[in-house]
Amino acid sequence: MVTSSWAAAHAQTAAPRRRGAVLERAILDAALEQLSTVGWNGLTMEGVASAAQTGKAAVYRRWPSKEDLVADALRAGLPRFDVVPDLGGVREDLLDLCLRARDAMFSPSGSAVRSVIHECDAVQAESFHAVIFEGVVEPTIKMLREVIERGIERGEVRPDAANGYVFDAIPAMMMYRSKVCGSEWPDVDVEEMIDQLMVPLLRRDGA
Repeated sequence: MVTSSWAAAHAQTAAPRRRGAVLERAILDAALEQLSTVGWNGLTMEGVASAAQTGKAAVYRRWPSKEDLVADALRAGLPRFDVVPDLGGVREDLLDLCLRARDAMFSPSGSAVRSVIHECDAVQAESFHAVIFEGVVEPTIKMLREVIERGIERGEVRPDAANGYVFDAIPAMMMYRSKVCGSEWPDVDVEEMIDQLMVPLLRRDGA
């Protein structure tokens, strides 16, 4: 009779031997995949090692704790937000930006981020604050600021709209609807948010 432990050991033996950056990338990818499927609470170092087809000692040598591993996995896997849309109008720019944010939000790395935000306690979440702030929050606010300031220059947007409450409106709404309402933000919902929330919020008086 073939045991599961024998099968796992045989799979590890049969798998190509990887070292250095190749092995580290496989472990980080496995951690992201585990976060997006079983969540923070379900992720274990042993599960990541198995998914990466390596031994758990190889994981622990590089990352002494689950928090260290997840922080590096998020750094490596977060999508880059650095191209600001310029489609000729603030509505079109915001819609394009939000659709890209939605796609990132429901990608494997986005699901991993949401798992960390939703499941970690306050002490655990502190380990990831800088990663999420620098990799998600700051780039998003920077792009929103550029879109809104461009709209002010065009005369589409009221001059006092470039403030923190306005910049927070889209991320807060998308996270709330995702977490509390279970929304996956189909295109029509993103358009309605732009048309019913953001356009009225940004509109100049009498426009």
